[in-house]
Amino acid sequence: MRLLPVNILSPVLLIMLCTTGKVCAQKNYDYQDTRKKNEGFARLQPHDLRSDVATFSLSGISESVGALPLEKINYTNFGNDFMDFAGDGIKVSVRTAPFDASKHKLQYDEKYLIKIDKRTYYGNYGKMPLTTIANITLTINGDTVSIPEFSYNDLHNINFDYTNKGVKRTTNGVYKSKDGHRIYIYLFSKDNTGSYEVTWIIQDKKFLRRVLDYGFM
Repeated sequence: MRLLPVNILSPVLLIMLCTTGKVCAQKNYDYQDTRKKNEGFARLQPHDLRSDVATFSLSGISESVGALPLEKINYTNFGNDFMDFAGDGIKVSVRTAPFDASKHKLQYDEKYLIKIDKRTYYGNYGKMPLTTIANITLTINGDTVSIPEFSYNDLHNINFDYTNKGVKRTTNGVYKSKDGHRIYIYLFSKDNTGSYEVTWIIQDKKFLRRVLDYGFM
């Protein structure tokens, strides 16, 4: 079954997602929440990066009104543990793998997991992750671009799709800036403890940074 891609996150879509319990305010927890907003859209600068990310991210939706969408490369294949994108000389592959707790240092607040390897994490927060992003590969016109492990090894239980009114959908995609110098890899993962979205920014075939927001219910 193919997913129905969502190309533009309009206010109507945001309301629709909230109504179905997919995007709402962050929950309050009875335990320590070590997740931070320091990589979030609200702090994203300079303006050209911010205006680009606003066109496809949930966090930037209020700033996207009237903006022209970026060119989007949709997925070509996906499963429970992978999603591939290809088009216009760009190929992206995201792979997940089972989370092996024995290979990590776990920190708890009473019975709730709050840090892994001394870092906060995203995906099923407060509980042991089942899966983790194992690797992200990117090639641009045949050239391999390295995506550093630290930019994804704290992201767990990634869900590549969600269901709305019985239809499987995805907002995931790869986007190109209008000047062609930047590529954005965007994933949105629904999670019962606060969904998260992440964008990896590649500029001139080099990893620049990521943008990460969470708390969508």
